[in-house]
Amino acid sequence: MSLEGSLNKILAREEELSRLLSESGLDQQSFAQYSKEYSDLQPITAHIRELQAAQSEMGDLASLMVDPDAEPDMKDLAQDEFHALKQRLPDLERQLQIMLLPTDEADERNAILEVRAGVGGEEAALFAADLFAMYQRYAALKGWRFEIMSVNETGVGGYKEATANIMGTGVFARLKYESGPHRVQRVPATEAQGRIHTSAATVAVLPEAEDVDVRIEEKDIRIDTYRSSGPGGQSVNKTDSAVRITHLPTGIVVAQQDEKSQHKNRAKAMKILRARIYEQERAAADAERAATRRSQIGSGDRSERIRTYNFPQGRVTDHRINLTLYKLDKVMLGEALDELIDALISEDEAARLASLSDENDD
Repeated sequence: MSLEGSLNKILAREEELSRLLSESGLDQQSFAQYSKEYSDLQPITAHIRELQAAQSEMGDLASLMVDPDAEPDMKDLAQDEFHALKQRLPDLERQLQIMLLPTDEADERNAILEVRAGVGGEEAALFAADLFAMYQRYAALKGWRFEIMSVNETGVGGYKEATANIMGTGVFARLKYESGPHRVQRVPATEAQGRIHTSAATVAVLPEAEDVDVRIEEKDIRIDTYRSSGPGGQSVNKTDSAVRITHLPTGIVVAQQDEKSQHKNRAKAMKILRARIYEQERAAADAERAATRRSQIGSGDRSERIRTYNFPQGRVTDHRINLTLYKLDKVMLGEALDELIDALISEDEAARLASLSDENDD
């Protein structure tokens, strides 16, 4: 179907939804469903009408430019406006094509954030803690709720691993680009010679799954309980409140010990387990995304990375799009993280538009 045909179909659907919503006797579930679809269409139909108005105006101006009865000044003015609209039209069309790109159904979901220290010993653990704090600040700036689910500390301020549930509007849509190995280059506080060390941490961002998304049978899980412990094996609880859940079909293991209540630890562990299974199923169903948890986590090796944080030079480089920002301090505060994420979203949209264009050419 041509772009014009697709746009007319969308406008016809908007008109149909408007009619359905005005009908009496519509049940509550149907009303909610139609209302959401109608609301989702509004930005698109407004853009379609803007594009169509520009095309119509160009037609009128073109007619005026060749009208033998028109005054020369009017023709000149019409020509200037025509060329201005002609330059604006491709941008309007591209914006509309982006709006019409298939969306990831998980984009509007909350997310489970996992940060884990990679290669680099204590310095890697400190970097993992810094990344976790960066996302916490970023969430605060976005007005999202950041609920820490578990933290495995090293005892000197570093994190072996940390998990959080981030809740808000469009959380996964923005944070999904953060998944992968992150590398840091800096002089550790413990380095007497002032030498720069390279360490790594890995980030996984998983869409939060609901019970209806992933059905976990009791026979498919093994639950082990044990006493939780602090850094260095220090006991922090006298009862077997820590929980380890193993999902037998996939081999996914989740351990949770931050709560003193075994029930609360189990509930948190099940939420993380459900998110991991859901993401694995999404990846299997859509091979193009190549987003299994293993590819997100990576090996944590120093040479493998999606982004490098170079402290001596104050720069952050995202290697996927070859973008470097010389504002490391603002990135770590969460303030400049949007610049990286916006660029990644734009690159993703451009790649998907190009892919659609190639399909249409075929």
